[in-house]
Amino acid sequence: MSARNLVVIGVSTGGPLTLKALFRELPALDAAFVVVLHITPQMDYRIAQGLDAVASMPVTLAEDQEFLRSGRIYLAPGGFHLRLNGNQRVVLCEGPRVNYVQPAADVAMLSLTRQLKGKLVGIVLTGMGKDGAEGIRHIKRLGGVTMAQDQQSSTIYGMPKAAADTGAVDFVLPPQKIAAKLKEILDPL
Repeated sequence: MSARNLVVIGVSTGGPLTLKALFRELPALDAAFVVVLHITPQMDYRIAQGLDAVASMPVTLAEDQEFLRSGRIYLAPGGFHLRLNGNQRVVLCEGPRVNYVQPAADVAMLSLTRQLKGKLVGIVLTGMGKDGAEGIRHIKRLGGVTMAQDQQSSTIYGMPKAAADTGAVDFVLPPQKIAAKLKEILDPL
């Protein structure tokens, strides 16, 4: 089933543990989840496997030209930027690093377009730097719901702080409360 609802998550340092804490709390939801974690190609498959072990939705590495499906979690592979064509189709591309990283959350988030149907959610979790801040601003402008991880639960409060500092974040919460908010916004499968 193609995805009407879309959740895009940007995360870096401390990401795998934070993502496990988040996905462990979530039932299968009627949305496609795209996770942009700053990782190397050597680590991406292992991290996807680790998340798949705890998540109630299947976790796979996103593949070029793949159409997003509801109830699935897609991890951007290391060494590529991930863009979404029409909020539905994965486009993997090489190119210069953005915010010193590849994949970059901003690249994925800034590729999004206004949803005609369904919900759009942008989340920035723990990490160094400011990747995701421009993306969160863009998602808010599109009418999406935006969240950032709180300082207390972040390994490094760089990315979530940069996102919150834009003034475009609706909710600043720890991972368990982000999960609760997602359950409120999205229907179960």
